[in-house]
Amino acid sequence: MSLKESANPVLVEVTRGDMVESFHRGAAAVVDASGKVLAQFGDITRPVYPRSAIKPLQAFVLVESGAIERFGLGDEHIALACASHSGQASHVNRVRQWLGKLGLDETHLECGTQDPADIRTRDDMILRGIRPTALNNNCSGKHAGFVTVASHDDLPIKGYIEREHPIQQRVLRTVAELTDESLHDRPTGVDGCGIPVTAISLYGTALAFARIAAGNFDTKTRRDAALRIRSAMSEFPGLVGGENRFCTAVPTLTENRVLVKVGAEGVYAGLMPEAAGLGLALKIDDGSRRAAEVAMGWLIATYCRLKPTQLDHLKSWFQPEVKTVAKNHAGIIRPALK
Repeated sequence: MSLKESANPVLVEVTRGDMVESFHRGAAAVVDASGKVLAQFGDITRPVYPRSAIKPLQAFVLVESGAIERFGLGDEHIALACASHSGQASHVNRVRQWLGKLGLDETHLECGTQDPADIRTRDDMILRGIRPTALNNNCSGKHAGFVTVASHDDLPIKGYIEREHPIQQRVLRTVAELTDESLHDRPTGVDGCGIPVTAISLYGTALAFARIAAGNFDTKTRRDAALRIRSAMSEFPGLVGGENRFCTAVPTLTENRVLVKVGAEGVYAGLMPEAAGLGLALKIDDGSRRAAEVAMGWLIATYCRLKPTQLDHLKSWFQPEVKTVAKNHAGIIRPALK
């Protein structure tokens, strides 16, 4: 089936006044650690680029390498390796200090210079005449993880983002193992931060997150890495996202019952580390983040057994208002699924 023929259902509606003004189609999967599909909406087998949603999977390469212990790093650095952060001082300073432990600086990061996503930080930098660097890039923590492994294994740092580099080959193998998918014949491209991106199914992504939630792996090394990554994201949600970010609000307001990770172009993944563990993954066809967060909120509210008080605290995220320029109510963004 071609993309133009996609029959993915409408997952999210946007209302204004008395009618639905816009809608967003997409696909979503809820999977347990055994691989059982608990819920499916749309085509969850079609490969999609997961983008930054799989940073927790890519972080296995850092955690399993032994570099954390060698360079005196901790869980806050693992959280940053999983992050699409807002470029705030709490993120930038930690990545700068991290690189300092390696004898490196931001000039060794190949993710590119990016304005901070946090508007207040951006405005403050403009007023003070401070130019952004690669440290402000939302992916600087992930890239710091890559150069850390390269330093640990005595590999070239320059060119670490290239597909042929041993670091990226290791990442590809690790993600394939975690998702139980062969990725050699999949579509490939370049992510926004310059690293290779390979298409993966939503089912495979949800399965990997479910396995992290349950620690369902054959080796102690991988089980320990899963627990470490899960614990780091739980302990430092503010580093994974930032102020007023979905990836920070969900674990904070659910008391870490649910962890989520955003990806560009309408992708989200998440996990619930209770019982046998659940993995969630979705992709909005038109790439809308606003729709992706509402759809992910509906999956969480429906399948993750939250307390009524937790659901109430998350309502503004799960069903946000559409407002006028003067901040008055005009409509809502709501799940279309019942």
